[in-house]
Amino acid sequence: MTKLISVDDALAALAAHVLDAGEETIPVGAALGRVLAQNVLAKTTTPPADVSAMDGYAVRLSDTREAGNRLHVTGEAPAGTVPTHRLAAGEAIRIFTGAPLPEGADHILIQEEAHRTGDVIEVTTPQTSSRHIRKAGRDFAEGDVLVPPGKRLSPADLGLAAAGNNSTVTVSRRPVIAIIPGGDELLPPGSELGPGKIIDSNSTALAALIRVWGGEPVTPGIAGDTIEDIRALIDASSEADLILPIGGASVGDYDYMKTAFEGAGAEILFSGIAVRPGKPTWFARKGQQRILGLPGNPASAFVCAHLFLKALLSKTAGPAGHFSARLETDMPAGGFRETYYRAVMRRTDGAYSVTPLPDQDSSLLRPLQAANCLIRRQPNAPAANVGEDVECVGLT
Repeated sequence: MTKLISVDDALAALAAHVLDAGEETIPVGAALGRVLAQNVLAKTTTPPADVSAMDGYAVRLSDTREAGNRLHVTGEAPAGTVPTHRLAAGEAIRIFTGAPLPEGADHILIQEEAHRTGDVIEVTTPQTSSRHIRKAGRDFAEGDVLVPPGKRLSPADLGLAAAGNNSTVTVSRRPVIAIIPGGDELLPPGSELGPGKIIDSNSTALAALIRVWGGEPVTPGIAGDTIEDIRALIDASSEADLILPIGGASVGDYDYMKTAFEGAGAEILFSGIAVRPGKPTWFARKGQQRILGLPGNPASAFVCAHLFLKALLSKTAGPAGHFSARLETDMPAGGFRETYYRAVMRRTDGAYSVTPLPDQDSSLLRPLQAANCLIRRQPNAPAANVGEDVECVGLT
């Protein structure tokens, strides 16, 4: 009988084999959602000089402290120009938002606080302090770290990188993951279903998770229940960073998945986890390639992907989202396996509450669609009552 390992031991084994597919440099405009691999540094200072924050007049503050003071307008400074005139006492330069201040100016007199007649302005509101100037480097200075490595790039990150005069960023390469569902009964979506046939939904759901978690899914095909068929798809997946066989790992007469991989040279690192759902989950390596076998039942595959596949993809997917929530219903004592219940979490007034779904059948998809988290119950956990806090894991 295969010895089952604990969830913690399985995660420790996976942590030693986290996928690192290297780095690539791509245009900043194409990097949304990618994970940054190297610092984004500012290649310029912003603002590059003291600039006006308002439309108005660049002046000396000392010339505007009293209402009725008159200044002679000697020029104009629109945004995008560099002023060449040094401001003298009693002078003003018409200036617009974003324009650099001329030398000698230390204040912006906004146009609402002055009255202009021809080339003369009169101060209508006494000015008491230097205002409406954005100092050079207020946003960032050349050499500043704008975005640190490890961050999933947001639209704001990309805008900041571009403002720092970066046309490219270096990101973690998306690991290529080959999905191989197994079973003579499986057909792709859209097929004409004959007797005994079912649709392969796992490939679609897992490919979507892989994309969200920063990977690049490929689907070489559905493996029939023969070692030869499985080996052909293993060979077709030789360039993948990770192979994700689905199903075919239980104790049935036609469950050949692990046997086929062992015959292809894979070293099985563990074969079965004391977890529910997902006991048949297994892990292997073949050279630098990783192989993570998931159960064939759709809910089991989806749950185990969150627990174990995401751990392998932590460099691009980020950590699992664990949180505590208050139970809204009683839960029975647990068995010898660590158990994950599909559940619905709600947030009210900043507090989380959670309710396990009534139907936990691992073959059903509709309850899985309703779930937004998993409740984690440790092996042999005592019964839990309404109002107790339980550990939860977010679902993607």
